[in-house]
Amino acid sequence: MRSEIFIICGVSGVGKSTVGALLAERLGLDFHDADDFHSPKNKAKMQSGMALSDADRASWLDAMRTQMAAWSAQGGAVLACSALKESYRQILLDGHDAPVRWVVLNGEEELLRKRLAGREGHFVGPEMLASQLAIWEPPHYGAHYDVMRQPTDIVADIAAKCE
Repeated sequence: MRSEIFIICGVSGVGKSTVGALLAERLGLDFHDADDFHSPKNKAKMQSGMALSDADRASWLDAMRTQMAAWSAQGGAVLACSALKESYRQILLDGHDAPVRWVVLNGEEELLRKRLAGREGHFVGPEMLASQLAIWEPPHYGAHYDVMRQPTDIVADIAAKCE
């Protein structure tokens, strides 16, 4: 039984949810979006164009870390989560025994701005991209993908490495 957690990380607009949902379907795992773990207060703050502080993110990261243990016990999962800083990634891993596979999505700022401008009904808009890029610390580990590639191609590559 697969017990791995796949974390799809990167700034807004890279396609974490798209790649994550496709990967979960391909591997027969549950998909979870980190956006669902934000408090209404954090969502409102981001919707108003204000960046979250580390303190704002603490309970959000802790909630996902707790869930990761349950997901591992249930056979694994795919999580789309920005995990912008190494310290955030370490919080997610703290006390977690099951394997975690990191998938890092990167793209050019202009492309990401276009994607975010075309997004409807989401609390993170293009005005948040600069603050995310300012604190983005791409991990030196994991599988890295340029989002100019099609999501299905990225997923096929990830799946081939673990099937």
